[in-house]
Amino acid sequence: MTNNDSGIGTGIGASAGYSQAQAPKLAPNSQESEEAVLGSILINPEVLPELLAFLRADDFYFLTHRYVWDAIIALHDRGDHIDALTVVEQLRHMRDKRDEQPLLEKIGGPAMITYLSNNTPTYLNVETYARIVERLSVRRRLLDAASTIAKAALDDENALEEVIDKAEKSLFAVTEQRLRQDVIPMSVAVREYFERMEDLYQHRDEPLGLPTGFTDLDRLLGGMQRSDLIIVAARPGVGKTSFMLSIALNSARAREQGVRVAIFSLEMSREQLLQRFFSAETGINSQKLRLGDLDEIQWERFIEATGRLDKLRIFIDDTPAITVQAVRTKARRLQQEYGLDLIIVDYLQLMGSGAQNENRVQEISFISRGLKEIARELNVPILTAAQLSRAVEQRSDKRPQLSDLRESGCLAGDTMIYLPDERRSVTIRDLAGKSGFRVGSADPDTYKLGTSLVTNAFCTGNKPVFALQTTGGHFIKATANHKFLTRSGWQRLDHLCANDEVVIAESWGTTWRAVRSIDPAGTTDVYDLTVPEYSNFLAHQFVVHNSIEQDADIVMFIYRDELYNQATETPNQAEILVSKHRNGPTGVINLFFQKELTQFRNMNKSNINLADY
Repeated sequence: MTNNDSGIGTGIGASAGYSQAQAPKLAPNSQESEEAVLGSILINPEVLPELLAFLRADDFYFLTHRYVWDAIIALHDRGDHIDALTVVEQLRHMRDKRDEQPLLEKIGGPAMITYLSNNTPTYLNVETYARIVERLSVRRRLLDAASTIAKAALDDENALEEVIDKAEKSLFAVTEQRLRQDVIPMSVAVREYFERMEDLYQHRDEPLGLPTGFTDLDRLLGGMQRSDLIIVAARPGVGKTSFMLSIALNSARAREQGVRVAIFSLEMSREQLLQRFFSAETGINSQKLRLGDLDEIQWERFIEATGRLDKLRIFIDDTPAITVQAVRTKARRLQQEYGLDLIIVDYLQLMGSGAQNENRVQEISFISRGLKEIARELNVPILTAAQLSRAVEQRSDKRPQLSDLRESGCLAGDTMIYLPDERRSVTIRDLAGKSGFRVGSADPDTYKLGTSLVTNAFCTGNKPVFALQTTGGHFIKATANHKFLTRSGWQRLDHLCANDEVVIAESWGTTWRAVRSIDPAGTTDVYDLTVPEYSNFLAHQFVVHNSIEQDADIVMFIYRDELYNQATETPNQAEILVSKHRNGPTGVINLFFQKELTQFRNMNKSNINLADY
């Protein structure tokens, strides 16, 4: 029996056609240990759960073994029995996404599974075998990281910052995988949870996270939590930057030692930021500060403010069009040298992804996901602003909604969504207003199908839709800007052409189907789902994407009625609409907005001094 793949070996041992001495040894690996792991599972599937805590497909060096592992996991995820026969049948239905060849043929047929079952010493030592596989996998990743770093360092065209970032990312990827948690006993989990609850109980009147300085907002959010991505969105001129700078000042003063805040400003220069800070600190109009038009009293107030601001641990970077990679690199350095408690990015749409040949929809998605990854890696909240489109101003009620933030589109109400827990399909229209149910979704890197929890289902308005049909007869209606998973990645509907191939989810995995036609299908109510885990879900068997809101833990909008209604009864009031809160309640918070200083304050602490204007 011979292999169909070169490079990573796919053979099944000496009896299958080559001796161990002939097996590929391009990197650390143990063919015997990998075979013993898979054979142990085939003999006694009950050993699988303990392996899932630390072992995954790419820990296997031999491609054949990865295929067998994937088949076992597919059976496990569906709750099907695992044995030699069911694994063979699963492999018969699975396809290699590169050439559509059945995986059973790739591994050399059923004889491979028989070999694994018959040549395992004992399943009792399966964890020992699996730990060997894991350790060798880590060594291979370290070698890959070293190679990546060496190539980047030797390329004179690479900027030094880019080289350092690649080095850090490569090594971090290895160490992160080593930190995966094992299964812990209930006694340990209960003890840890009790200690957490005891701490919460003793400090129940205090914000749990980093305070924003706005009393009602902190009460609603519990402060800004570590690893959260918080988006503040509004139309131009409403005060996004001022709101975030107010939070920066409030947070920097929050603790005795002083909170450490990094500000990445893509819109304003360092001098402009300082004008805003001094205006907030002194109560002096920023225009007067810009011109130096201060009287003696204001000058004295300015000197006093200099001493106070000088003590704050705020770090400013005003690099225009900074990339996510650069933010990650600089934030890592700040955390290592000074420590870091909060990152502010102003604003999202001005950032660059650092990638090429992407449309702006893909780029914004990449950026928001990258910021969330930084928040998790450094374990700090990230606060970033986002610009809303003009769509919000076309409604009678100008208050922003989550649908105004979305960079992706929506689906027609009659789109069918499969609910795996209930084993039935319903229209997306029928799901509106519901949450806490599971839908099918796909890992966009591996194309492996699974299920994910829906946290929100909602109507996004009445919009024109288009009918997409494939050569296989698959059919769906969506807005022009909705994204579909294709052979070349995520693509908007209006960027697809005939013969482009989209991913279609079948019962055994994923396949590709060419686009046959895209035609206008009228105007109708459209809907969308929020699916946090993979930012996508299955609709009519298509894999469809969500928006930048998908990656955020909290989404806040700023609304000022005076901008749209001259006769408003609240000319100095701003509404902070907390429209998404992944781990808590939503609501509306009212703040005082001092427009002469472009400053936000608690309603009961405005401290207005008209003499300064």
